[in-house]
Amino acid sequence: MSTILAHDSGKVVAMASEDVQDDQNQDRPKQPNEQAQLAATLAALSARVESLEQQLAQLRSTPSFKARKLAAPPPRPSSTPSTEVPVPDFVCNLPKPNGSLEDRIGSQLFSRIGIVALLIATTLFLKWAIDNHWIGPTGRILAGLIAGAAIVVWSERFRRQGFNAFSYSLKAIGSGALYLSLWAAFQLYHLLPAGIALTAMILVTAWNAYMAWSQNSQILAAYALAGAFATPLLLSTGGNHEVFLFTYILAIDVATVSLVRLKPWPHLLFGIFPATVAFFIGWYVEWFDVYNTPKPLSTTAIFIGLFFLTFLLPSIRTQQNDQHPSSPITEILLPLANATFAALALYSVLQDTGNHDLLPWLAVLFAAFYLGLMRLPQSRITSAVHLSLAIVFLTIAIPLKASGRWIIVGWLAEGAALLWVAARLSSPTPVKDAASAPLILRRLATIALALGVCGLLIEPFWLNEQIDTAFFNLRFATALFGLAALGLSALIAHGSLRHSDQQNKAFPNWVTIAGSSIVAFNFIAILSCLRELDSAWRVSAGNPEADLQKALAISTFLMLYGACLLALGFWKRSAFIRWQALLLLVFTIGKAFLYDLRNLSQGYRVLSFLGLGALLMAISFAYQKDWLALRLPNPTPEPHLPPQEGADR
Repeated sequence: MSTILAHDSGKVVAMASEDVQDDQNQDRPKQPNEQAQLAATLAALSARVESLEQQLAQLRSTPSFKARKLAAPPPRPSSTPSTEVPVPDFVCNLPKPNGSLEDRIGSQLFSRIGIVALLIATTLFLKWAIDNHWIGPTGRILAGLIAGAAIVVWSERFRRQGFNAFSYSLKAIGSGALYLSLWAAFQLYHLLPAGIALTAMILVTAWNAYMAWSQNSQILAAYALAGAFATPLLLSTGGNHEVFLFTYILAIDVATVSLVRLKPWPHLLFGIFPATVAFFIGWYVEWFDVYNTPKPLSTTAIFIGLFFLTFLLPSIRTQQNDQHPSSPITEILLPLANATFAALALYSVLQDTGNHDLLPWLAVLFAAFYLGLMRLPQSRITSAVHLSLAIVFLTIAIPLKASGRWIIVGWLAEGAALLWVAARLSSPTPVKDAASAPLILRRLATIALALGVCGLLIEPFWLNEQIDTAFFNLRFATALFGLAALGLSALIAHGSLRHSDQQNKAFPNWVTIAGSSIVAFNFIAILSCLRELDSAWRVSAGNPEADLQKALAISTFLMLYGACLLALGFWKRSAFIRWQALLLLVFTIGKAFLYDLRNLSQGYRVLSFLGLGALLMAISFAYQKDWLALRLPNPTPEPHLPPQEGADR
């Protein structure tokens, strides 16, 4: 006889088989022992179900179970009923207890201190052995190579155990030992030829790059670069090894740039580019600009070109690095810094070797190169930066001379070009990767324009030229170019105001740039014309009549410029321009009453005050007519209402 037990909501129902039901229908007598067994089984099952229900009620009352029940998804309905109630496993989900403080100190801290102590002891032992001549040069080099390789291999054990930072530190120490050993074998002990030592260092650099790439560790790459660039400084013997030094640095740069193109690690470029520039400047000052020393023009120019092309690669986009997030380092800062370094380095080399005639062609070559570079795949920001660089190089490609005037022109042109690029990027629907690009470009443009304006201010003191012809000279031509650049900057900034509601919060915003450009434009225009007027009467210095004529001409110019500026302010309905005109007129009034009234002769004094009075009367008439509706309308008086009871007047 077989039985099937089913439970529903804590109730147990015993269903007999068909044979048992047939026996009951036929009123067959049952065996006493079978009935006793069936009753015992039913009683045991009922007791078990009651016990499970009590346990389930207790579990539901606990807060941990409630939280677990709310967080867990609802269970899927099962087609077949189960005979057991599932009980959650609380023990497996409990957090593992951490080790005690004593355990952490003994197992982790003491082990690391012990490793550092062993490294220090090994270093002291080697130094002691070297000082006592126990180890020769070959043994020292082999000991350094073996120790460096062993430390690198040993660091992998700590990385697999989860001590990544300590493992990376050991790798940096091991790589530094390898670099030092190879450099000492070549430079100090002359045990290796230059070719083998250079190849070995390139292999160590490539291995460091591979470890950083395979382990996806930017800090490991930074440690490796620090050790690589520290090697020439630590073991420099003061000799001139241009080819070896620059080839070694170029290998580091190529490996790092390749790593940056594979991984989104643009911050590594912040380390290698300044280090490369510093090494080049140090070598150039020490060995290139030395009297009675042959200057290797071709070799140095080739290395400058290779450095330039190497640092140009991060700004070129490919399908592999299109997925990397955009960075202002590779899109703006590095292209600008790279162009500046290459241009100044080649300028210095050509200038010091007596090839000054090639400088204009160098600027044209740079401009053509950047125009052609825009056809390669690159971001919108980088393409705009390359276009601005091409404009700058084309601007300074005008017959270059050994003076600072063309530097002023270059700063002004670069500032206007960068501002135009920033305005192009500040569109109503900006590119998603151009969030911070307009702000960076605006700041760079502001710095360039400020340097150009400062150059225009100090140009006569800087160049100390004798100007014989007023208005028809290079000084006034430079000022006209500066006025054109400032006027263009003001127009660009004014036209970009409607596209930069979100960007006006950051300094410098478009309103500040537009206002500063207008003020600088007026100041440079007035100052340049005053300088030319002074040069026009310089040939007659010492003649009292000429001095009076110059003073009257200056007053007349200030009056006319102020009147034109005020008319422009009325036309454009700009209070900002009108206030500048009023300030200039106040200065002119002060000059007339404090200088002209005392120093000019009777005829020139009459002309000065006649012109000033007529101008002021015309300005007063314009303001009294209120052509711009500047006055507030008179308030209309309220009609007189008769007083009413219970109401407020």
